[in-house]
Amino acid sequence: MHLDTLLGLISERETTATATAGRLREQISLLTTELTRIDRELADLATTRGMLRNLAATEFTADDPTVISSAYQQILAVLGTSTTGMRAKDVCLALDIEPLHKNVEGTRAKLKRLVNRNLVTESETGIFTLAPKRT
Repeated sequence: MHLDTLLGLISERETTATATAGRLREQISLLTTELTRIDRELADLATTRGMLRNLAATEFTADDPTVISSAYQQILAVLGTSTTGMRAKDVCLALDIEPLHKNVEGTRAKLKRLVNRNLVTESETGIFTLAPKRT
């Protein structure tokens, strides 16, 4: 083979390798940016999880079952206005909370916690009323 031909092949290969390296550097840059974003999101999620655990732990930690957060006090106040009992969706509507599935389920979970604390009764499945006062 002639020297000029060999040098031409080397130049072609060098051009191809340079272009490939540039594309790879661009992909690495994009992946690095995406990884940084995902790492930030993971840190935010970990912080959120910790905060939720702390809030949940303090929500019902008092020995006195009447010491509860304002959200639960609002639910009890709404139930106090009903003589026949209410469903979780009705409680949401009474509290002016949009009755989306997530909100209704969150309210239902709170109602179930109040049932466990003997502050609310569930006479029929899904129907909640204030528990009778103990004397």
